[in-house]
Amino acid sequence: MGNQVMGHTDTAEIRQQVRQRYATAAVTPSSGCCGTDGCCGAGDGLESTIIGTDLTGGLYSADEVATVPGAAVTASLGCGNPTAVAELREGETVLDLGSGGGIDVLLSARRVGPTGRAIGLDMTDEMLDLARRNAADAGASNVEFHQGYIEDIPLDDASVDVVISNCVVNLSADKPAVFAEIHRVLRPGGRIGITDIVADDALSPAERATRGDWVGCIAGALSPREYRQGLADAGFAEVSLTATHAVADGMDSMIIRAVKP
Repeated sequence: MGNQVMGHTDTAEIRQQVRQRYATAAVTPSSGCCGTDGCCGAGDGLESTIIGTDLTGGLYSADEVATVPGAAVTASLGCGNPTAVAELREGETVLDLGSGGGIDVLLSARRVGPTGRAIGLDMTDEMLDLARRNAADAGASNVEFHQGYIEDIPLDDASVDVVISNCVVNLSADKPAVFAEIHRVLRPGGRIGITDIVADDALSPAERATRGDWVGCIAGALSPREYRQGLADAGFAEVSLTATHAVADGMDSMIIRAVKP
């Protein structure tokens, strides 16, 4: 991997910037998602080339939005809808990395049903408080939220069937650790369904940084080649990346799928 995007050295600084940005977003939610008022690609004095852009591409349906509390919708800070691509099944255990206000956990909980379980992981106290309130408002009994880092997931080995994530992996300063942890917690045959911002293979890390900051989901974005290699190095098979919509020059929101053999 060996490049500054895959293994950023200043993990603590990046993590603190991300924590501050999302703590603010939890208590002053925007009208939508990344790129509107204070999460990926916007605001708080950090410049970005994609301010004002709805990075989700409108991928939550009206029916899905109607099934979750409004506060979960307005706190949605992602770049897609991983629950729509993960092919969740009744009775499965799903883990959402960087669960934020809980929208994807709540949607997953409905898909896996009362015999399944949806788990959210987030490092930000304010987001966890918001997510738990949203779960209570939704009357969801098959959800739980944990505090922790996606580079060090506080779950047992081989304990989940599916890992989802919505525009969060790009925020990590140690992506090899994230991929290794995802592989560890998945059961054999388990799978991932991630939405993330991905940079063109031709863009260098320096060129990615000119398009937006790290906490704006841009500077830390991997390229398709780096994503495939990182997941393969972690032990994943059947890796695929599918672009859904452009978010900046040379940057796309993509669906990333893979399977743990």
